[in-house]
Amino acid sequence: MSAVISTVEPAEETVRPESRAWKKLKASKSALLGFAIVAFFIGIAVAAPILPIADPAATSWSVVRKAPSAVHWLGTDEIGRDILSRMIWGAQASLMAGVVSVLIAVLVGVPFGLISGYFGGWIDQVISRITDALLATPFLILAIALAAFLGPSLTNAMIAIGLSAMPIFVRLTRGQVLSVKTEDYVEGARAVGLAHFAIMARYILPNVFAPVLVQATLTVATAIIAEASLSFLGLGQQPPAPSWGSMLNVAKNFMTQAPWMAWWPGAAIFLVVLGFNLLGDGLRDALDPRET
Repeated sequence: MSAVISTVEPAEETVRPESRAWKKLKASKSALLGFAIVAFFIGIAVAAPILPIADPAATSWSVVRKAPSAVHWLGTDEIGRDILSRMIWGAQASLMAGVVSVLIAVLVGVPFGLISGYFGGWIDQVISRITDALLATPFLILAIALAAFLGPSLTNAMIAIGLSAMPIFVRLTRGQVLSVKTEDYVEGARAVGLAHFAIMARYILPNVFAPVLVQATLTVATAIIAEASLSFLGLGQQPPAPSWGSMLNVAKNFMTQAPWMAWWPGAAIFLVVLGFNLLGDGLRDALDPRET
């Protein structure tokens, strides 16, 4: 009997999906790098009011377009403002635009996707055709058109970017709902008479959350680029408030005299977009149930 017992292998421990996803995310070096980059920029944006830096709007005609030095680590701009200070405060505008724009897109797009995929019929046809029409227009062109219609401001730019990104989440959510709503537990909830919206909230939405989260992380990077583009065109953050896009707009006029004016905002946009893309790719791999 003891010999038989010794040959029996212990039962494999049940691992929760959340724990498995977290372990896979921690094992991804690229995802951790992306998280570190994003956390760094979020940290400096949040800490901007308490950091010992110069006033981002303070001008000094005695230090116009000065190269990086011990006094001004990243140099100064065309009217003597400290670029480091404007970079740090500009991080607030860029990151807020990215996060708020995606939040608008998710809050508007996911409910429409749920309704379209769950109910089907003419409701699905109407929502799908409108979504197709919006997706047929290039994202940035649609954002520029909406921002121009609403007027130049950071708030309007975030609304324009959010509405332009909304069709992506409608289409993604609808596709996930079409797959989930045929599962046995959904059919069982429907059989016992549970209300449609209760089924969507309790059984369908939690099961489509993972792909929506991954898409949201990746879309933040796109939204940051879109905000920089709108600010570059004068449709986003308005001077003298700092924004990486508006800083690039000014820097283009001084590429030969003061190239450092374009180096730093360009590098910041590149790094933060890279960080969100790496983090999004890591989340996609970690939350994919087909990956072992």
